[in-house]
Amino acid sequence: MSKELKARLRAGETLIADGATGTILMAAGLPPGTPPELWNVQRPEQILQLHRSYLDAGSQIILTNTFGGSRIKLATAGLDDRTRELNQAAVALAREAAGTEAFVAGDIGPTGELMAPYGPLTFEKAVEVFAEQAEALAGAGADLVWIETVMDLEEARAAVTGARQACDLPVFCSLSFGPRGRTMMGVKASQAASELWPLGLAAIGANCGEGIDVVEPVLREMREVLPEAPLIAKPNAGLPKLVGDRTVYDMEPAAFAARIPEFVGLGAQIVGACCGSNPAHIAAVSKIVRGRAG
Repeated sequence: MSKELKARLRAGETLIADGATGTILMAAGLPPGTPPELWNVQRPEQILQLHRSYLDAGSQIILTNTFGGSRIKLATAGLDDRTRELNQAAVALAREAAGTEAFVAGDIGPTGELMAPYGPLTFEKAVEVFAEQAEALAGAGADLVWIETVMDLEEARAAVTGARQACDLPVFCSLSFGPRGRTMMGVKASQAASELWPLGLAAIGANCGEGIDVVEPVLREMREVLPEAPLIAKPNAGLPKLVGDRTVYDMEPAAFAARIPEFVGLGAQIVGACCGSNPAHIAAVSKIVRGRAG
């Protein structure tokens, strides 16, 4: 299906990704501090239900439950020796849900460690760790690798390099930007586009971040650097607010989806939602995207 994905992107098609994973699993009872990846083997029915709910809402790309599935991240919970097992279990569940009707994206998130010289993680070690995870995801049957929510350019570079070394699948990379068009580590959208795209990406863009308003300027900046590249827009459902002891996001599905045509017009070919979203957000996005296509 990787060849089909590339062909559909080349044809200019807009593909609908899924929405939040972590916030939905926490609402479903994932204990605080428990790696979500554990549920790939402990509560597989919950993960299948999550994937199916997004597929029913119109998702054409679903991300595996492996955002924190690198050896480094799993080691914080003493699970580093289960890296391959948990990643492969996640792909198997997503594949079972998607069948051949949707693309399975092997999800890779940041390690949680700072890159040298600011922290202990060397570029070489990061490449090794990301390659290990990408190889497990690809070997289990993922259709693409999606590196997401990255803020450090060197970590993004290491992740893309590792993924490209480990497999020949299409690689997406989306970074998390703040209101001034920079990541928390100061990376500009134009810088990310110009330095990461030549590494062999199939799509690049923004996910998560500080609300939906940060997406438009990021896409514009990336578009100037990469006029023909498929871009990604997968923002949070608004901004988080504390209601009692719960964190909730303030953007309803209809308002969220109403922004999507703007992003598509700026070159976003992969659109979805991130933290605080649910299948209703994706259903609203799907209605608008498919309505425009029709």
